[in-house]
Parts: sequence; C-alpha cells; structure tokens
Amino acid sequence: MIRLVRAYLTSGIMDGGVFQEREQGTPQGGPLSPLLANVLLDEVDKQLERLGHCFVRYADDANVYVRSRRAGQRVMVQLRKLYGRLRLTVNEAKSAVASVFQRKFLGYSFWVAPGGKVKRRVADKAKGDVQAAGEETDPSLRADAASNRWWNDCAAMCWGGRHIFGLADTPKVWRELDQWIRHRMRAIQLKQWRRGRTAYRELLARGTSPDVACMVAGNYRRLWRNSGQALNAALGISWADQLRIPRLC
Repeated sequence: MIRLVRAYLTSGIMDGGVFQEREQGTPQGGPLSPLLANVLLDEVDKQLERLGHCFVRYADDANVYVRSRRAGQRVMVQLRKLYGRLRLTVNEAKSAVASVFQRKFLGYSFWVAPGGKVKRRVADKAKGDVQAAGEETDPSLRADAASNRWWNDCAAMCWGGRHIFGLADTPKVWRELDQWIRHRMRAIQLKQWRRGRTAYRELLARGTSPDVACMVAGNYRRLWRNSGQALNAALGISWADQLRIPRLC
C-alpha cells in the first residue's frame, strides 16, 4: 500500500499533453485523494460503527444520520474530537446539524414523493453548476475553433451528468436541463451565422418557411428569444443528435 501511494505521489501530472513534475500535493480529482482519505479516516469509520450510527462517506465528505438534532450535535462534537486526533479539522462552513432534506451529498438531495416515499433528486447547486459550466464557454463571432470546442465540452458535460446523476428520481429536472442545453445550442448557432441574411439563407435550406426565416433574420440580434421560439422547428432534436450531443432524457 505504501509503495502504491508513493507511486501516485511521484507520478507527476499531464497538463495540455505536457508532463510536469510534482513536488507536493495531489492532483485535483485524482484517484489518490479518496484512497488517502480511506486510509486516514478508517479510524473514524470504525468509531462511528462502534457507536451504532448510520453514515455514508466518500473521501472527506460524510453524512451521519441520527434521530434528533440533539443527537446530531453530540455526534458533531465526537467528530471534531476524532478528526482532531488525526490532526484534521472539520470545515465548519460546510458542516451543519440539519434535516436530511436540507442537506446534499455528492450532488444529490432528498425529497418526499406522494405516499411518503423518500426519493433522490439532483441538488439545486449541482444543477446550477451544470448550467454555469455550459455558460462558461461562449464562442465568439470568430466561430469555428471555439464552437467546436463548445460542442465537445457540451457533449462531455451531458455524458458526465447522465453518469453522475443517473440515480436521480426527478425526470422533470432532466427535461428542463435538456431543453436549456438545446436552447443555448441554438442561440450559439444563430450567433455564428453572424448576419440576418445568412440566418435567412440557412433557415430556408433547412426547410423553414420564408415567413419564419424572415422573422428570425429581422430580429437577428435577439439570440435567446429567437432560439427559444422560432428556431425550435428548424434546429430541433434531430439537429442536436447530428452534433452528437447526448439526450439527458
């Protein structure tokens, strides 16, 4: 185990296809961090088991489930002591004693369905992070290289979202996110046509009626409005499929 950890620590990192030596720390999102957390926090896990608590932990992110707020406060005190023995500190800004429905874990939170059944949903913050990632890259009017990168990033984001949040019991969230992604894709495509005249010609080539094409071209600069209404038929789901953007639902 020690040899494996040392190999991870001395392996270096790849940045843009270029190898770089690493003298301290571990790469963000690398497989070593969860491994080190499991080695270091095994003592905490065993103590929680001895106390009979229900808990779940991934790396340094953990939730402990108890029956009352008072019990939660006692567990929080115990955790501070346990982490203190390991020379670790609890992140007070992210830690709290609260109802399970007010907390999130690995991008998930809980909700109560009709009949009292507890189900999983994508946490609001996780959904916002996905949209923020989609808005981060905005291809300019220079177009091609930036747009190709955005399409690839968008596809990767969709595939990642489907794998990470595949256990969510909230199909409405997927439908709304799916619609938002295609809406943004249409806005970017309209922006890349650069001129109303080009948009008119491209829409006619895709079978759009002259009246709709003329309306879009005449209000060309209203990208988000046009891409949410008039472009739906011309640049629909089949168009997104041709760009290899996976559907979320």
